[in-house]
Amino acid sequence: MGVTDEETEGLIARDHSLEQALLGSILATVPDALIVIDMAGRIISFSAAAQRMFQYAESDVLGENISMLMPSPDRERHDGYIDHYVQTGEKRIIGVGRLTTARRRDGSTFPIELSVGEVRDERQRLFTGFIRDLTERQKTERRVADLQAELAHASRVTAMGTLASALAHELNQPLTAIANYLEAGRDLLDGEGPVDREMLREAMAESAAQALRAGEIIRSLREFIRRGETMRQPEPLRGLLAEGAALAFIGMDSRGIDMDISVDKDVDKVFVNRVQMQQVIINLTKNAVEAMDDSPVRILRLTAAPAADGRVEVVIADSGPGLEPNMSRTLFTPFTTSKASGMGVGLSISQTIVEGHGGRIWAMPSPWGGTAFHFTLDSAD
Repeated sequence: MGVTDEETEGLIARDHSLEQALLGSILATVPDALIVIDMAGRIISFSAAAQRMFQYAESDVLGENISMLMPSPDRERHDGYIDHYVQTGEKRIIGVGRLTTARRRDGSTFPIELSVGEVRDERQRLFTGFIRDLTERQKTERRVADLQAELAHASRVTAMGTLASALAHELNQPLTAIANYLEAGRDLLDGEGPVDREMLREAMAESAAQALRAGEIIRSLREFIRRGETMRQPEPLRGLLAEGAALAFIGMDSRGIDMDISVDKDVDKVFVNRVQMQQVIINLTKNAVEAMDDSPVRILRLTAAPAADGRVEVVIADSGPGLEPNMSRTLFTPFTTSKASGMGVGLSISQTIVEGHGGRIWAMPSPWGGTAFHFTLDSAD
């Protein structure tokens, strides 16, 4: 007996219903948020994970522009991104994962990993976005990094103790010789009768020679330490700035911040140690955000442009109250801070890292009345 058309249609309907139920179950349980938008940027699907992540019910966002989930400046620019893709076909995000920031219902921002895909048929084109909240992952990674840093610190303290002992041993001989020669010269001067100028000259010459020897020991030590520098390699500067800023926002009140990252088209990669340079970006960005706590306008700009001698100049600027005049001289001195809490070592560490990369760091007033920290790096282009 053959299968009738009605039975075939029933089987197809049941299969379709099963597929829909399976898809619905996946979307309800997958830990990453899924958002689907149309060509106009309107939200047409908002998964359960997305509702938990962004603190919106699906009914609150359906039909709204996806830009409502973005902080500035992406919020204002998103429709332009879609138009650019439609007109040029250039894929800046589609098919490529990227780290960026998103905005919850309460206005707070948080770091995310975004993957965008495209679906099209004869009638329409849709964009699917899978979003992973990096807050917990970054907290875990930072905790692991903290533990590693504590172990490294203990190791450095032990190494410094050994080094100090060795240095004291090496320097003890020339310093003792200097003291003996100077005491001999003093005795010659204090003695009765004419001064034996030849012996005095010899004592002074030997003192100078031993002082030079002590200096040579210290220079040799510095060369040994310099050869132990961490490895550096070419890294994309835009990615460093974006990831560093996203990490800096963890646990901070970033509501209402007008943030923009702008890298000159002639700047691509810089020659750095990735972890160390991200630490500099995190330190300076956190300082900027904290400085703007009481500011009515909160502007944060991370920019980069070519500088002289094949270098790149990076600027992290804010609209905070600016630096106090008496802080400018001790700005990078360890344990100097204007904050109620904090050790005042962030800028000192940043200076050490930048100078270890062969660059320099300085502070100037920003265009918005706050502070702009500038630092230079070697271009890898």
